[in-house]
Amino acid sequence: MFRLDTKIALVTGASRGIGRAVALALAAQGARVFVNHRSSQDDADQVVAQIREAGGEADTLMFDVADSRAVDAAVSHVMKTVERLDIVVANAGVSRDGLLMRAKDEDLDAMVGTNLRGAMALARAAARPMVRARAGRMVFVSSVVGEAGNAGQALYAASKAAMLGMMKSLARELGSRGITVNAVAPGLIDTAMTSRIAGDVRTKMVEQIPLGYLGLPSDVASAVVYLCSDEARYVTGHTLRVNGGMYV
Repeated sequence: MFRLDTKIALVTGASRGIGRAVALALAAQGARVFVNHRSSQDDADQVVAQIREAGGEADTLMFDVADSRAVDAAVSHVMKTVERLDIVVANAGVSRDGLLMRAKDEDLDAMVGTNLRGAMALARAAARPMVRARAGRMVFVSSVVGEAGNAGQALYAASKAAMLGMMKSLARELGSRGITVNAVAPGLIDTAMTSRIAGDVRTKMVEQIPLGYLGLPSDVASAVVYLCSDEARYVTGHTLRVNGGMYV
């Protein structure tokens, strides 16, 4: 089940954390994966090397999702290289936490530019070849904060909530072309980003999780693999929560 043999996938922000786990999981199911990064060539090379050592196929692809022209060029490169694009996972994201009244315009620009505009640019670029092929899978990596909100994360929550609205609209736009569009909303996942949370705050957050522990990047990756598979062919416009019950 969930095999992705012959499929071509592009995962943004795939050099570390959740994106890395997604790239590895898609490749393990047979997909050829383009591992995007913005400035972490060494980390991206390690992901590709791990995939190839396991017998899979992968390539690195450097571009900034906040640059829509670079996104278009990247998708064009994939099409010229392998002549198809079956799966896109919009995972690249940034977080700048703090009270809204102290936020600077550059914080807002960074959050919207990467988290929202980047996902939009990827979807727009990928939609063209997918519509021609009348098939495709789009998955957006949102956040539990985009659904539940969180003090000190107004900008991040806004960008992730907007992503879910976009996802639902795209599901309606592209469904007739055989393209499914879904999202995963991770909760507290053990990554470099969450490791920066202060110990006492982290403890209190874990106490709010019914399962009682942090999730792993692989937990999110498994959900993405399902949404990209043929077994999820009748699932679109859906947000799959991977949060341990933190928000239901």
